[in-house]
Amino acid sequence: MSQSTQAPGPADARGGALDRYFKISERGSTVGREVRGGLVSFFAMAYIVILNPLILGSGEDVTGAQLSIPEIAAVTAFTAGVMTVAFGAIARYPFAFATGLGINSLVAVTIAQQVTWAEAMGLIVIEGLIIVILAVSGFRKAVFDAIPLDLKAAIAVGIGLFIAMVGFVDSGFVRRLPDAAGTTVPVGLGIDGSIASWPTAVFALGLLLCGILVARRVRAGLFIGIVITAVVAVVVEAVTHAGPSVVDGEAAPTGWSLAVPAVPDSLGGLPNLSLIGEVDLIGAFTRIGPLAAGLFVFTLLLANFFDAMGTFTGLGKEAGLMDERGNLPGMKTALVVEGVGAVAGGFTSSSSNTVFLESATGIAEGARTGLANIVTGALFLVAMFFTPLYEVVPVEAAAPALIVVGALMMSQIVQIDFSRFAVALPAFLTIVTMPFTYSIANGIGVGFIAWVVLAAATGKARSVHPLLWVVAAAFLVFFGIGPISDALA
Repeated sequence: MSQSTQAPGPADARGGALDRYFKISERGSTVGREVRGGLVSFFAMAYIVILNPLILGSGEDVTGAQLSIPEIAAVTAFTAGVMTVAFGAIARYPFAFATGLGINSLVAVTIAQQVTWAEAMGLIVIEGLIIVILAVSGFRKAVFDAIPLDLKAAIAVGIGLFIAMVGFVDSGFVRRLPDAAGTTVPVGLGIDGSIASWPTAVFALGLLLCGILVARRVRAGLFIGIVITAVVAVVVEAVTHAGPSVVDGEAAPTGWSLAVPAVPDSLGGLPNLSLIGEVDLIGAFTRIGPLAAGLFVFTLLLANFFDAMGTFTGLGKEAGLMDERGNLPGMKTALVVEGVGAVAGGFTSSSSNTVFLESATGIAEGARTGLANIVTGALFLVAMFFTPLYEVVPVEAAAPALIVVGALMMSQIVQIDFSRFAVALPAFLTIVTMPFTYSIANGIGVGFIAWVVLAAATGKARSVHPLLWVVAAAFLVFFGIGPISDALA
């Protein structure tokens, strides 16, 4: 999706301080468009305040302790709000922040099983500090600049497919098939090949509505689509009583994925931010040893490093903000702030915060500057006090926007030279590995390794930037971290 070519509005033409600072007119946007984009990004991301507590709160650390779900929800919204506003004000791009889903799962399922929660968050802080140092030194930007244009386009396309996959899975349109089903097919449509639930039917309706609005170029089409779909969801729930997807610990496949769309009983209350500062920077190294703790830091570092880099690439290309070399202006500053997100997430016990893919929905709505981030971040901060209100919008109402954005990002595929197989295979592997493994970093790693191997095999090893060889080698270690850990143990 290219940068907007619409003429700036009268307010922007005056060149006020707000317009000049955020470069609103320069990027072909308007204040109204930025506000709408910020609203859409928030509604597409708000589910993280519900999902992150479910992921972190469901696990136990090495001592058997569990984190409080209400407290996690509060710090999740707080950190997302602060980092989103900070990134918008400093980097001035419309890339909102929230807890990284891959890393929080790694923390809950793997790391916390061997250390305490405070020690696990300490490892995240250390990882974040390393990322900040790498960004300040210019190393992160150098790696970004070393990526060939074909791979940058492939990363953007892969992220588009990944976003669409997230939307399909969160809405229940695509579901994992149980092993007991007697089939080798890993996923299928809905339940037994049918949508089979009211929440998924609402998603399908919302997808068609958003598609129509975008196709007809209706201003604020995605935002309107989300709001109308949310209203329909409330009505459907009032009539059908579908309920949540989990009842008393038992799965209810026909229920709403996360939030149940119903008129709330209360407006909210004061958030509990007591988890802030509950961090132990040294404990993990003494509890499990420097080597094991160091491997955890390395795993977190590589995942965060390239998840963020891939997201920057995808969002920057989608917003038309890249320069002629495929690089994002002011990238070094943006990467430094992104690294601070990891530190902030560990310090608040919400897990590492990073640029969130769902920001692409706001970009599709027209956001091009950090002003959109100010709106999104402010809504996250408000959400700490009014949790019941934003829970009215179920993930099934926001998921259609993700599918539409995925379709828009597919346009980047025309920039890839598929006539050369040494380019086509790494690009293809990058694109398909992201949705198939549910990881941006995995897609980037597989693509990098394939790129350097095929370049060497076709006599073009010297054309590969030295940093790409270094990163490919690091990914080989990353992918083999399990056997390596077992061997060292």
